Amino acid sequence: MKLREIAHSRTGDKGNTSNISVIAFDPANYEFLREQVTADRVRALFAGIVHGDVTRFEMPTIGALNFVLKEALGGGVTRSLALDAHGKSLSSALLDLDLPQAPHFPKSDAEMTP
Repeated sequence: MKLREIAHSRTGDKGNTSNISVIAFDPANYEFLREQVTADRVRALFAGIVHGDVTRFEMPTIGALNFVLKEALGGGVTRSLALDAHGKSLSSALLDLDLPQAPHFPKSDAEMTP
């Protein structure tokens, strides 16, 4: 399954730092997200563009994770010629992350048919 099936995301930027939030649609999947979407996996996913640390912050009360990616925006909005200087597409790339089936994910119609 893809991360986008159980979570949504939003990005922000400050200078050459991007932050990406991952918010579970169903709070019951937060623990699964916490186990599967690690700072190491995010760092590996963005290895070609993130040249600094990736730090994960956990927010269990709202079922969210927040990743801070240092040196991720080619120098920052005012110093980069990148097409996506703000890094807004990074959330879409992260939501394409492959995950095992989440324990609290609704079954497909085919699986529910007796």
